[in-house]
Amino acid sequence: MAQTKPTLGILTLYLNENRMLEERAVYQKMTQYGNKIGLDIVVFTPQDVNNSERRIHSMVYNTATGKWSRKWMAFPNMIYDRCRIQRSYRFEQLKKFRARYGHLTFLNRPMRNKWTVYKTLIGDTRFRPHLPLTRMVDGSRDVMQMLEKHSLVYFKPINGTGGRGILRIERKEKGVWLVEGRDLSRRMIRPEKFSSQGLQNKIIAWRGKEKKYVVQQGINLKLANGRVHDYRLLVQKNGSGEWDVTGCAGRVGARGSVTSNLHGGGRAAPMSSLLKQWIGSDSKAASIEQKAGELGVQIAAHLEKSFGQLCELALDLAIDRSGHIWLLEVNPKPAREVFARAGDRETYRKALSRPLEYALWMYEQKRRRRNYRPDPGNEGEFSG
Repeated sequence: MAQTKPTLGILTLYLNENRMLEERAVYQKMTQYGNKIGLDIVVFTPQDVNNSERRIHSMVYNTATGKWSRKWMAFPNMIYDRCRIQRSYRFEQLKKFRARYGHLTFLNRPMRNKWTVYKTLIGDTRFRPHLPLTRMVDGSRDVMQMLEKHSLVYFKPINGTGGRGILRIERKEKGVWLVEGRDLSRRMIRPEKFSSQGLQNKIIAWRGKEKKYVVQQGINLKLANGRVHDYRLLVQKNGSGEWDVTGCAGRVGARGSVTSNLHGGGRAAPMSSLLKQWIGSDSKAASIEQKAGELGVQIAAHLEKSFGQLCELALDLAIDRSGHIWLLEVNPKPAREVFARAGDRETYRKALSRPLEYALWMYEQKRRRRNYRPDPGNEGEFSG
């Protein structure tokens, strides 16, 4: 009798009541690659789980017909968590799912917010020189104190993604501050000048009653054309279970944007060409790129020890005029289209395939251990 293929369940969230999925095209590509390497791929959300019967009404993509269908099935052998933060009841369902089924085998566990990640990294002397000064905001005075030390700061929600809710605050002259940014819907807000008191009122109103923010030392990243830029470094576990650099690409923000995010109108560029343009030296740019990769692998390993199982991280890096590398943010649920848009199809393919190769490696490790310790339990569930 032929051995059945292991199944990887991609855990995601619907974006609305019409059950729209953000990365459907990505899951189709992953299914195609999974077929090639002997791994079945299904997609599901917490809403698709029948807890009483311990079954999932999963979504399955048929590569031959190009169509999606539904299938009732047992829990997959492994779960790849692609859920991003939502302000909805669906995210509350996700938290309950993670708590109830935390014993299953996950490729990656949830990571914490920007502030917790910063505190985790700042305690290690390897990373301290690469972290812009950051502090938690209890009131507008915290921002004003940071501005006494730095002429440029960023005011960010601790759980924000995609550039949402970020303010860029720059001192233009004594007692005058220029504020620009994006609201929670990613819409750009027009640059506006404020007095010190006006700025404090702006911060209080922007923050609202409930939202938690950090203020971060700003790094000047404006190119000659006035657009900001940074670099997206992707580190992933490979088919041997080891952290490795998948690739790095540059991002250039839209005109008037304070962030470089592609969803905010930014464009992608090969890291080598953008970095050479910024630094002015091929050899220095190559050295910086190598150092960035080494730093990324070290950070990923450290965060995994701190927060639990991880399989990939995207690091948003700033590189100043001197060539010094700064870590702006860490994203545990990275998008990959930056590589495709930069024209690096091979890195894009690798970014999609590596989590699947790692899942197979993890499955084989579990299977070998089970051969030594037979378990008559549910074959559809591997304990983590």
